[in-house]
Amino acid sequence: MEVSFTPAFIRQLKSLPEKLQTEALEKIEMFGDIKNHQFLKVNKLKSRLNGRYNFSVNFSTRIVFCYLKTKPKEACLLAIGDHAVYDR
Repeated sequence: MEVSFTPAFIRQLKSLPEKLQTEALEKIEMFGDIKNHQFLKVNKLKSRLNGRYNFSVNFSTRIVFCYLKTKPKEACLLAIGDHAVYDR
């Protein structure tokens, strides 16, 4: 699976502590292989974030993404952070 990033996602990633950035990059690399989605706890979001998905970096950090309709095997990472990421 191809993975792309929004500029906002990159800014949010760079603002994280270095250790958490490293952990997030490892999980993003894992996310590229669909076989790892169950391990990463990929799930579909509801209500205001309908059509978006998320996966876990660690216990408190999540990545929100969407699948691109024009390229079904490509995901675009939209946001990263604690549970407040759902309010953005």
